Amino acid sequence: MNIIELKNIHKFFGQEKNRVHVLKGINLSIEKGDFVAIIGQSGSGKSTLMNIIGCLDVPTSGSYKINGTEVGKMEKDQLAELRCKTFGFIFQRYNLLSSLKATENAALPAVYLGLGPEERNQRSIELLKQLDLGGKLNNYPNELSGGQQQRVSIARALMNGGEIILADEPTGALDSKSGEMVMEIIKNLHTQGHTIILVTHDSKIAAQASRIIEIKDGEIVADERKASDFYELKNKIKDVQRSKVDAFKYSFAESFRMSIHAILANKMRSLLTMLGIIIGIASVVSVVALGNASQAKIMAQINAMGTNTIDIMPGTGFGDMRSGKVKTLKVGDSDYLSKQSFIDNSTPSVSASGTLVYGNYSLTASLKGVGSSFFEVKGRKIAQGRIFTQDEVNNIASVVVIDDNTLNEMFSNNPNPIGEIIIFNKKPLKIIGVTEKDSNPGPGSDSMNIWTPYTTAMYKINGSTDINSITVKISDTVNSQVAEESIENILTSLHGKKDFFMINSDSIKQTVESATNTMKLLIASIAVISLIVGGIGVMNIMLVSVTERTKEIGIRMAIGAKQADILQQFLIEAILICLVGGFMGVALSMIIGFCFNTFSEDFGMIFSTASIVLALVCSTAIGIVFGYMPAKNASNLNPIDALASE
Repeated sequence: MNIIELKNIHKFFGQEKNRVHVLKGINLSIEKGDFVAIIGQSGSGKSTLMNIIGCLDVPTSGSYKINGTEVGKMEKDQLAELRCKTFGFIFQRYNLLSSLKATENAALPAVYLGLGPEERNQRSIELLKQLDLGGKLNNYPNELSGGQQQRVSIARALMNGGEIILADEPTGALDSKSGEMVMEIIKNLHTQGHTIILVTHDSKIAAQASRIIEIKDGEIVADERKASDFYELKNKIKDVQRSKVDAFKYSFAESFRMSIHAILANKMRSLLTMLGIIIGIASVVSVVALGNASQAKIMAQINAMGTNTIDIMPGTGFGDMRSGKVKTLKVGDSDYLSKQSFIDNSTPSVSASGTLVYGNYSLTASLKGVGSSFFEVKGRKIAQGRIFTQDEVNNIASVVVIDDNTLNEMFSNNPNPIGEIIIFNKKPLKIIGVTEKDSNPGPGSDSMNIWTPYTTAMYKINGSTDINSITVKISDTVNSQVAEESIENILTSLHGKKDFFMINSDSIKQTVESATNTMKLLIASIAVISLIVGGIGVMNIMLVSVTERTKEIGIRMAIGAKQADILQQFLIEAILICLVGGFMGVALSMIIGFCFNTFSEDFGMIFSTASIVLALVCSTAIGIVFGYMPAKNASNLNPIDALASE
């Protein structure tokens, strides 16, 4: 029974004037279990014929059938499956993968057949032992002699059964003794039922076959049968049946494993590929961390000024030259506002500047008359003593709270001034508390500030019922913008007109947040550009990698790898490189953050989980986007062209 049938096969190479007619109307039938030698001089077309028979190449015209099935109508993946299950290739130059051990090289076709790791490893070991390579199982190709490498190649050809063995000059690169050993193995395979098709230019090698076909100038010029010894195939490999889901899981797992192996086999190249991603990810995460730290510091400073507060000032707004002379705000306004359900606290404020005297010390200070809730509203904390009570406000008590600057200037020899009497504008005031140092920059942070009940400031110091401003604290459940509109309506109704303006701390906070977010976005965008540059670097190096590994791709395709297998492997490699680069970039940014926070006393980088996750997602996306083109290029390579690459 014919296993191979070729009818009127023509093969051309090149185009137009450079077109060469390599095979000219080849008609050939080969029976199962036969041993055929195809002989001819270099350039006669014998290797081209073998490549067509092995489905590594396709004829320009003509019919080619295997077991009665027309090969010319098959898709690329169907041809790959045919190479995987039907053919076993023995190449002149062995074509072993240098990064794989003998067992791994021999087992490689079974990966694309679908055999599990244990099963294919066991079969690989058995085949190598049968070929007298039991002591070389873990050796790499460069640790084996030419004859040993060729025997590994034979084991690989038999891995999936090798119903048809295609041997292209199998002894061409061997010494005479090794060549004789290889030919004995091939003849033994024939007796085991394998159909052998051997291509050679050596008539002595061809003479060992049962049938000799001579090709000259692309045509069969002789076809001589020397023996009619056909054998039935003894060792058939069962096909592996998997569901689509299981097949995908298996394929992905094997591609993942091979990708890791390829990355580890080329550590320096992989590290250089990752470098752009590492720098890009570290930049993005670090920039966001610095932005978070800056925003947190600014927000803390704003919160220290008073959270969710609104300051009500007389006049029409900032820059109003008459605002200092306008006396429209009254204590009654503050009392009325304090009764509103959306306001937690309301405190009037009276300002005065003057001379502060203690013993022999005299300096200029700023006094503010405020309510008992002022310190809570403004977020000012007490370092020593206490704040004044509402009873002291009501009773116009002559008590005062001083700030850290006043303490340092006037009481350098007395760190505990509680109970001491100071004179402000000739009015005695008893110190009951000292505030903590104000770390917020801006007006007043370096001046001398003291606070007394607003009633005391009004009646004992200024001698007037006028107040300078009102500070209200909005309930946390109320929108500050809505509260601001309500306050405006209330005071306008009380005064008959709008003769005041408001400063909303929440509006300031939102403005600052918006500004800092814009800056973070701008800087992060610049960092993202470095990520894109890193991605282009990944693409370029992966393209170079495809070029460097063209022969490897050809070998994988020759033994049964489908386009999807090659695409998947190279794409996973790119994704892994970018993902590992992403993790290394995050680790680098953490190291930068640790060093920065160690040496920076009042400003530390704040890392965001969201930014880290986003950075890793970006690195994965870069691997997919920029790795797809090289992976696609690899999967589209022609097997015979790839094998011919050096």
